Amino acid sequence: MRIAVTGATGFIGRHVVATLQALDESTLQGEPLEIIATTRGSGGEPAPLSRVRLVQLDLQSPPDDPLRHLSFPDVLVHLAWGGLPNYHAARHLEEELPLHEAFLGRAIRDGLKAVVVAGTCFEYGMQEGQLSEACPSRPANPYASAKDRLRGFLEDLQATHHFQLTWLRFFYLYGSGQPGRTLYSQLIQAIGRGDEVFDMSGGEQVRDYLTVTEAAGFVSSLALRAGNAGVVNICSGQPRTVKSLVEGWVDEADASIRLNLGHYPYPAHEPMQFWGNNEKLRSLLETP
Repeated sequence: MRIAVTGATGFIGRHVVATLQALDESTLQGEPLEIIATTRGSGGEPAPLSRVRLVQLDLQSPPDDPLRHLSFPDVLVHLAWGGLPNYHAARHLEEELPLHEAFLGRAIRDGLKAVVVAGTCFEYGMQEGQLSEACPSRPANPYASAKDRLRGFLEDLQATHHFQLTWLRFFYLYGSGQPGRTLYSQLIQAIGRGDEVFDMSGGEQVRDYLTVTEAAGFVSSLALRAGNAGVVNICSGQPRTVKSLVEGWVDEADASIRLNLGHYPYPAHEPMQFWGNNEKLRSLLETP
């Protein structure tokens, strides 16, 4: 089996590649696995691993024959996306969306049989409470709108082309290799510097956080199944206040840093309380 991973050197991608690479033969039921990991060639590539072959790919200058370029994968795990973490930039709709529609559309029309694509919990917009895949999408920023439109494009394409689609609706992830502007990375950096105080919001907002290694495991399992799962929440299913989460990270680091709650306002682009329903994810992973 051959799995191609775009965005393989990004935060999620490098963990997905490592998870796939580490699978033992019993998990694969004796079937050989080859991983095609794409990079834009700008540095930061993972070290060569068994089963992993690096391929240069830039969606702004895509190959004429993407399927051949990726050695005709059985499944494409599409994690690439630019312009983050600026969720409000117009480039998500004006630049990123057309690039990804063109790349995925060409690969599917040329015969790609299964795609697993990264979406976002922001597709749910400002809806509060527990959010399941049955909830309507109501994107409230350009990034979420672009992702939602890409999903719609792929679903429409299924009417004329036979391929399997799994849409990964990621909630909040944290862990090693996370971009420096995220809450987790800023806290770890502050602890590393020996800061006495960590400035943050009031911390009463409720979120759904999952370690990136757990998420990578879910993504890998879904990719190996290559089913037509549609939208799947990638989440813990457990609501937690941001304050309790950060306190837990401080405890894990055995640090004494003090939280300066209320220093920053609550973000306007997110509802105060929302978390994911992961019943569909658990059901898919339990299926033989």
